[in-house]
Amino acid sequence: MTPPRLLAIIGSGETAPTMTPVHAELFERAGEAGRRAVMLDTPYGFQENADDIAARSVAYFRDSLGRDVEVATFRAAETATPLEYEQMCARLTQAGWVFTGPGSPTYAIRQWRGTRVPELLVAKLAEGGVVTFSSAAAVGLGELALPVYEIYKVGETARWIEGLDLLRHAGLRAAVIPHYNNAEGGTHDTRYCYMGERRLRVLEQQLPQGCGILGVDEHTACIVDVAAGSLAVRGRGRVTWRSGGGERHWTAGEEVSLEEVASGKQGTPSVFGSGAAQSEAASAPADGASPFMDEVRAEREAAVRALQARDPDRAAAAILAVETVLHEWSHDTLQSDEPDRARQILRELVVRLAELARTGTADPRRRVAPLVDALLGLRDEARGGRRFSDADRIRDAVAAAGVEIHDTPQGTTWEMADQAGG
Repeated sequence: MTPPRLLAIIGSGETAPTMTPVHAELFERAGEAGRRAVMLDTPYGFQENADDIAARSVAYFRDSLGRDVEVATFRAAETATPLEYEQMCARLTQAGWVFTGPGSPTYAIRQWRGTRVPELLVAKLAEGGVVTFSSAAAVGLGELALPVYEIYKVGETARWIEGLDLLRHAGLRAAVIPHYNNAEGGTHDTRYCYMGERRLRVLEQQLPQGCGILGVDEHTACIVDVAAGSLAVRGRGRVTWRSGGGERHWTAGEEVSLEEVASGKQGTPSVFGSGAAQSEAASAPADGASPFMDEVRAEREAAVRALQARDPDRAAAAILAVETVLHEWSHDTLQSDEPDRARQILRELVVRLAELARTGTADPRRRVAPLVDALLGLRDEARGGRRFSDADRIRDAVAAAGVEIHDTPQGTTWEMADQAGG
C-alpha cells in the first residue's frame, strides 16, 4: 500500500497535550511506513540545551503516543563529519514519518541549504511519507521565510529571506507564519509570529506576485494532503490564507481543496487597522493566553474555592491537579516562562494549604461559640445587676480574644474579628 503524501504544519505546541490527537492521526495515516519515525534536531542545534530538547521530544512521543522516534542529528553543517551527515541522510531516506520543530528558522535554513535535506523531504511528498514541521521549522517551509528573532529581538528591518519552498511541492506558493494568533505581548501586538500588525503590513508589500501568506494559529495543525489536493485543519484555532488584501479562514474540522486556497479569490477584507483587530489584541491577557496556563488557572481557582470553604480534601485534589497539568505539559518544547509561573502558583497553593492546616478546617465561630455565648450570658447578668465594670471587663476579655460584640435593640450579636465585614 502506498503511504500518504502529507505535509503537516503546526503553529505551536508540537509536544503539548493539545497536539497529541494530531500526531496520533498522522501516525495512523502513515501506516506501516510510520514505524520508522525520525526527528531532525537542526533548528535548535545551536542551543546549549539541545540534548534536553531532543530527549523531551523523544519522551513525549514515547509516553504520549507509544511511538519510538529516532533522532537524525544534524546540528551544524560546518562541524558535522561526513559520516554524521550521511547517517542523517540515511535516516531521513528510510523514514516514513519525519518531524522537526522549535528553534531558529534562519539557523535551520542556513544549515540545510546546500545539503540533501530539502530534496529528501520533497521525496516524501512526491513518493509517500508524512512530514511535520512546527513552530520555527514551519517558517522555513515557504517560498519566503520570516527571520523572526532578527526582527523581533534584534531590531532588524522587517524583511523576508529565501525559504526552502517545500510548500510549492504541495501545491501552494506562500510564506508560512506560525504563532499566527500569538498574544504573549499583552500590551503590544505579537500576532503573526511576533510581528504585529505594523510590521506584517510592511512584509506583505514585499511579497512577490502570486505568493500568499499561510497563517497557522497556535496549538493548531494545517494538514496538506498532496495526493488528494486538500488542506484540513485540526486543533484549537484557525488556518488563514492572506492574499490580495483579503483573508480567508478555516477552523478545526474543516477541509478545503488546495485549488480553492490558491485560486486567488479574495476573502473577507483584511482586519488590519480595524478596531476589531486592535480590540482583539488589547483584550488578550497580560501574560498571554495559552491552553497550558488556562488549565493551571482553572485548577488554581478550584483550589482557592476549596481553601475558602475550608475543605482540605477538595483543596488537595485541586493542587494535585495542578501538578498533573505540569507533568502532562512537561514534554512541551515551546520555551517560555509559563512553567515557572505555573510552579509559582503550585507553591502558593501549598503554602495556603499549610495555613489552613495550622488554623484548622473547622469554622472558628463554631469552636468558640459555647465559650463566647457563656461569657456574654455572664455579661448580660452583670449588666442586669448594674455591675457595669464587670460587664466591661468581660467585653474587653472577649474582644482581646478576637471576638467583636455588637449591642443592638434586638439584643447582643457577635462575630470573629477576621470575619467582620464579610
